Amino acid sequence: MPRERQLISSGSPFEAQAGYSRAVVDGVGVFVAGTTGFDYAAMTIADDPAEQARQTLRNIASALAEAGASLADVVSVKYYLPNAEDWPRIVPVLGEAFGAIRPAATALICGLVDPRMKIEIEVTARRRTGDGA
Repeated sequence: MPRERQLISSGSPFEAQAGYSRAVVDGVGVFVAGTTGFDYAAMTIADDPAEQARQTLRNIASALAEAGASLADVVSVKYYLPNAEDWPRIVPVLGEAFGAIRPAATALICGLVDPRMKIEIEVTARRRTGDGA
């Protein structure tokens, strides 16, 4: 039986400053916060939107792994972009990650808190319990 509630941190200083977790596990649900393309170990971010998308997905995959899940367990995803012009460069990266998984998805054009950020991604995943649930 999965633990009832587990908080997961990426080590980003943003999490401590703003009072949130990278991910929260609640039963079989894994809720990954809006995640960006920062390499949290180096606290750097690429300028290229496609590379930011790749790093964002690596960050999400890391949080999911700590929760006992993977990208294959993602059931819902939300994409936030400040510039619609970046979407065509990001879509192939998303297709590589989610093309076979096909989660429910929404994309929004909106402001992000740091002008260096080209994409932010939020996912919800469902961990497999081993009993078919």
